[in-house]
Amino acid sequence: MVSIDHVTQKILTYLPYVLVLMDMRYEGVKCGKDGSVDNHMEMGKKLLAAGQLADALSHFHAAVDGDPKNYMAYYRRATVFLAMGKSKSALPDLSRVIELKPDFTSARLQRGNLLLKQGKLDEAESDFKRVTCIWDVTSREMRAECFIQMGEMGKAISDLKALSKLKNDNTQAFYKLSTIYYNLGDHEMSLNEVRECLKLDPDHKQCFGHYKQVKKLNKQIQSAEELIREQRYEDAVSKYEAVMKTEPNVPQFSHLAKERICHALSKAQQASRAVSVCSDVLRFNPENVNVLKDRAEAYVQDEQYEEAIKDYETAAKHSENDHQIKEGLDRAQRLLKQSQRRDYYKILGVKRTAQKKEIIRAYRKLAQQWHPDNFQDPEEKKKAEKKFIDIAQAKEVLTDPEMRTKFDHGEDPMDPESQQGQHHPFHGGFHGFQGFNPFGSGPFNFKFTYN
Repeated sequence: MVSIDHVTQKILTYLPYVLVLMDMRYEGVKCGKDGSVDNHMEMGKKLLAAGQLADALSHFHAAVDGDPKNYMAYYRRATVFLAMGKSKSALPDLSRVIELKPDFTSARLQRGNLLLKQGKLDEAESDFKRVTCIWDVTSREMRAECFIQMGEMGKAISDLKALSKLKNDNTQAFYKLSTIYYNLGDHEMSLNEVRECLKLDPDHKQCFGHYKQVKKLNKQIQSAEELIREQRYEDAVSKYEAVMKTEPNVPQFSHLAKERICHALSKAQQASRAVSVCSDVLRFNPENVNVLKDRAEAYVQDEQYEEAIKDYETAAKHSENDHQIKEGLDRAQRLLKQSQRRDYYKILGVKRTAQKKEIIRAYRKLAQQWHPDNFQDPEEKKKAEKKFIDIAQAKEVLTDPEMRTKFDHGEDPMDPESQQGQHHPFHGGFHGFQGFNPFGSGPFNFKFTYN
């Protein structure tokens, strides 16, 4: 048997930690499957807040009747009973809450208070012991360490954050938080936590050493991202390669660096390199949507349209509302159909990234080779005319920025079906070239002669 003074003294000792308790969250709150139960709960809360206790009580009665296993309904009803001064009615509800959810600390704390007022000291002390164990620093530290060893980092972080508030100048909690975030690949949160440690003790040896490493890594990553924003993609690749050298032992940072290198190479239209790096990342994380999109774009640049479509379709399964995926998939499908017809880049033998000078140079070489005047045999001349028209059309499309953009998005500017109402000089066959100079601009009046 314990005395009232002894229990009261214990309660007062733990009062400074109430704010910590308020920060702790309870998961798994259920309000029943029946919509009417939800309505009663919501109405009861509003009426309780408005001070209309009798009406609120009626709704919570209905909620309990509608879902006898809804611990929040019992808890709300107990709250109303307490507000009405009916502690005896509240006690069974609080006990039912604890029966349904033993870790509901607020209910256990309120029941302990009621039992204390009723003089049931042993039962009250039992409840208070169960509540105050969450405030015990040693127990928290032991549990946090257990979570770390088990790989339950989310739970370890929760305990360590509570410890940083429960114990003054708890540099060790901040150091552990920083190292956990670091090993999870979250360099920004790691930097924040280690700074908190150094605020408490600027000379803390572990925190200072860790701070230098995290700060260096964080700066490299921020610089790399700035280079990507400036479209300096090769420099960004070099910077992320430096990140992997700075921290070779934490896989998350290697994965991050490779993911961003994949993105930068795709943007720089380094298709083959991008595909290689992106594929390396996807071996570890096949559902990485950003990498799937970047590799798909690289496949498009490399004219591997079927592979691009596969990547876009895989990405769409994991991100249904991503407009970039939809647009990319539509484009890849159009380009696939286009590649099965006429490809102006292939006609001139140039890459999709070719500059205008390179296109004109290739055109002149082929135009000279396939000019119909070079052929005497009627069949060969007919074949040359068709080839010459294709070459001239390819040059026309690829040297005109607007037409080239249309073609790059899967539309053929020279296709009569897609260009109805527009006239192109090539649709009339070779004779449509009268007055057209294949080696420059404007009319011409000379004839090829060859020895």
